[in-house]
Amino acid sequence: MKALTYTAPGRFELIEKPKPEVLDPKDAVVRVTLSSICSSDLHILHGAVPQAVVGITVGHEMVGVVEAVGSEVTKVKPGDRVAVNVETFCGECFYCKRGYVNNCTSGGWMLGCRIDGGQTEYVRVPYADNGLTQIPDNVSDEQALFVGDILATGYWAAKISEISEEDTVLIIGAGPTGLCTLECVQLYKPQRIVVCEADESRREFVRQHYPDVDVVEPTECLEVLKSFTEERGADRVIEVAGGEDTFELAWRCARPNAIVTIVALYEKEQTLPLPWMYGKNLTFKTGGVEACDCDKIMQLISKGKIDTTHLITHRYPLSRIQDAYTLFANRADGVIKTVIHPD
Repeated sequence: MKALTYTAPGRFELIEKPKPEVLDPKDAVVRVTLSSICSSDLHILHGAVPQAVVGITVGHEMVGVVEAVGSEVTKVKPGDRVAVNVETFCGECFYCKRGYVNNCTSGGWMLGCRIDGGQTEYVRVPYADNGLTQIPDNVSDEQALFVGDILATGYWAAKISEISEEDTVLIIGAGPTGLCTLECVQLYKPQRIVVCEADESRREFVRQHYPDVDVVEPTECLEVLKSFTEERGADRVIEVAGGEDTFELAWRCARPNAIVTIVALYEKEQTLPLPWMYGKNLTFKTGGVEACDCDKIMQLISKGKIDTTHLITHRYPLSRIQDAYTLFANRADGVIKTVIHPD
């Protein structure tokens, strides 16, 4: 089968690999029907993910059909349509029992990073009962595609930000994860949502699809927020952009005693200038997604409460995945998300 493979820092290649098999009683093998490119894949390409293993098939955002299951898998069976979770987790260790699946002692971010992922034709999924979410009949593959990764991230970011209906919420970044975060923040019905984005085409995308949201560029963000909040700043800030200056922008735009949630993955170290923020009494929440709410997210999609299909702007066959990467990396042609389908 064809598989896009991390062959060296700075290089992905589409090469032939053997079809995966069930190796553990808790495994499933899934035939990939759709996958997508994530900014985290670009971070691997750029060498910014130290744990990424040279030789793995990349890709952690996919849906498909169960092909085979191990003897201990009980929640899915061959023929089931499923979304694959970005996190591999056992469900039994200290962290999993507390919902901290990103730090599972037997898992974490494995697919497309430390073991073979989904930008291919077939993928082996460990701990399949936890790592696969069944897709309801009324949900299409494209509707379900982002459940296991960027929608899980947006849902988690909104959840841990403790949003109330009186809040002004600032989301920094209107890329794919930022837009999924926006979809999930809207579930909490805050008084005002402000999206800050440097790229004009993406600002226009937000205006077009989310007319009730205020859209600003970084240079005006702080002043606009002050005008909305009697000079206080945002009650909740969710930093999704991971840009050169967006971490500083996040804490500067937060009011005193606000929550600042950082889900962005940075390619450089960030500075926490405690003397400058002394007295703001901010609460920071950071890290990788605890992707254990995929069933809830899938039900929200099934009920029409979340829809991310408009984020899909381009579609490519697997044989042209390198073209898709070039488009996505260069943010060309108004791209938000690319879908990769079998040839």
